[in-house]
Amino acid sequence: MKIKQRILPALLLIFLILIPLTTQAHVKWFTEVEPQKDSIENILSPFFMFVALLVSVLLGVLPQLLPKIMEIPFAKKIDKKLDNYRVYSRYILKYGTALALIIQVFSHTLFAPEFELVETWEYIVVWAAIILLLIPIHYATKVGAFLVLILFINVVNDVGIFHMLDYGFYLAIIFVLFIGKTKLEKWGFPFLYLGTGLSLCWVAVEKWVYPSMSLDIIHNHGVPTFGFPPEAFIVLAAFIEFVVGYLLVVGVLNRILAFVLTLIFFSTTMLFGYTEIIGHFMIHIVLLIFIIEGVSFYNPPIRIHKSIIDQVIFVFLNFIFVLATFILIYYRFAQG
Repeated sequence: MKIKQRILPALLLIFLILIPLTTQAHVKWFTEVEPQKDSIENILSPFFMFVALLVSVLLGVLPQLLPKIMEIPFAKKIDKKLDNYRVYSRYILKYGTALALIIQVFSHTLFAPEFELVETWEYIVVWAAIILLLIPIHYATKVGAFLVLILFINVVNDVGIFHMLDYGFYLAIIFVLFIGKTKLEKWGFPFLYLGTGLSLCWVAVEKWVYPSMSLDIIHNHGVPTFGFPPEAFIVLAAFIEFVVGYLLVVGVLNRILAFVLTLIFFSTTMLFGYTEIIGHFMIHIVLLIFIIEGVSFYNPPIRIHKSIIDQVIFVFLNFIFVLATFILIYYRFAQG
């Protein structure tokens, strides 16, 4: 009982702190400031390096703490209850994708608020995809997923692959829908974890490379910084988002963290309204699936190592490597 009394307030505190840190999920939706790439020296500031090392240590310890949290009777009860809803996960993804497309069509956009639907054939294809996804036949689902892929490729052709990496999780969704009822079906949700995690990491780096865009949002939308200087606040905000993506990729993000993250994304609607709904509705669907599925089907890379110290060192070094790789690749191809 004492453990429960300590853990729950701690989770609530984390939730309250993280709410404003993720309100800038896609900064380009909410600012008209021209992106100005910061210098690599400014990006890799002493504060950035300190936070990176601190986060690495915390992540190394996290996989050892989460199993203990899940041993709390209340958490075990909820975990067992959610297991019963796994049979609905693919239906949630299928019909959730259709609903997301419907919301986008009525706002004359596709995939994100920044991509407008213009051509008549695009409307025809997207409505055909919606109808096919709503038909309870898996062959119709496959054709619908293929049409969504065509639309995605068309947007890539217009804006470039670099820009569309922000929305790479749609490729993971298409893959899951397309391989349903096949021998590859078991690979669907792990791929969804991977695709969504990589997309979140990629979007997070944008805040470090183009800090002026995030600064404009903080000033114009009154985003609270909780006493932090805006520049430091942006660094922390990006780290939160990057860490969430990383946890998805390595299979550490369990149901509790997924639930907290879902509440955080939902809270951003209060700041940015309908644009936020258009852009992040599909993310909410994916996170709902994460809450239901957990990581039972996923074999995290951390399990390669048996001892606790080896696991801590693995997560620590792996996070530093992934962080450095993302920053270097993004900075290399970023414009401005």
